[in-house]
Amino acid sequence: MGGSINIKMDYPILGRVIPPIAGLWTKKVNGLKNIPKDKSFIISANHSSYADHLILSSIVVAYTGKKIHYLAKREHFESFFQRLWHKHTGAIPIDRQKGGKGALKAALRYLKKNKIIGVYPEGTRTLTGKLQKAKTGVARLALAAKVPVLPVGLIGTFGILPKGKYIPRFKKATVNIGKVIYFDEYYGKENNKKVLRLVTTKIMKTIAELAKQKYNY
Repeated sequence: MGGSINIKMDYPILGRVIPPIAGLWTKKVNGLKNIPKDKSFIISANHSSYADHLILSSIVVAYTGKKIHYLAKREHFESFFQRLWHKHTGAIPIDRQKGGKGALKAALRYLKKNKIIGVYPEGTRTLTGKLQKAKTGVARLALAAKVPVLPVGLIGTFGILPKGKYIPRFKKATVNIGKVIYFDEYYGKENNKKVLRLVTTKIMKTIAELAKQKYNY
C-alpha cells in the first residue's frame, strides 16, 4: 500500500496481522503523507461497509505505528467477542441515550495524550453506498479538543462488505486521504449549533470530493 512500515506495540497482535489482510481488499492509497505522525487528530471518513475499520486501521497502523480509537455505539460491546475485539482495538463506546457525553470526554482525554480518534460523521453505515446527512459530533470534538480533522474518502468498500452481509466479496477499494483541516477560528464554539453544522458540512464536502460523491445536505 506504499509508505514506510513502522509497526510498534500500540497494536501488539493486530498491528502485524491487520495490514496484510486489509491489503487483499485495497487497490490504492492516495495521500498517505497527509497523515500526521507527530500530533493527535481526528480521522473522518464516509462509512458504507464493515471493511472501513479494517482498511483505515491498516493504513494508519502501518504508517504511524498508532491505533485508531474509534467511537462505536454501545450495542457493539454487548457480546463477549465484540467486547474482546473492541477492547483490543481501543474503541470508545457511545451511549446514544445519554447523548454521547461520556464518549466525548473519553475521546478528549485520548486526544490530549497524542492519540488518534476515528469518527464516521454519518453515524452509521449507509444502505445505498451514497453519503447520508452527517451528525455534528465530529465538529464538536474537533473544536473542544482543538485538533485538526483528517478527511478520507473511501471508494469501493460498499461493494466489499455492505451492511447486512457477512462474507466479504473479493473487490478492491481505493482510499483517498486529504490534507488535515484546521478550524482555529471556531475553537471555543463547540456549543454553537450553527457553527457545528457549518464545520460538519465543510468536513463532509471534503470527504465527498475525496470519495467522488456529492454531499447534498
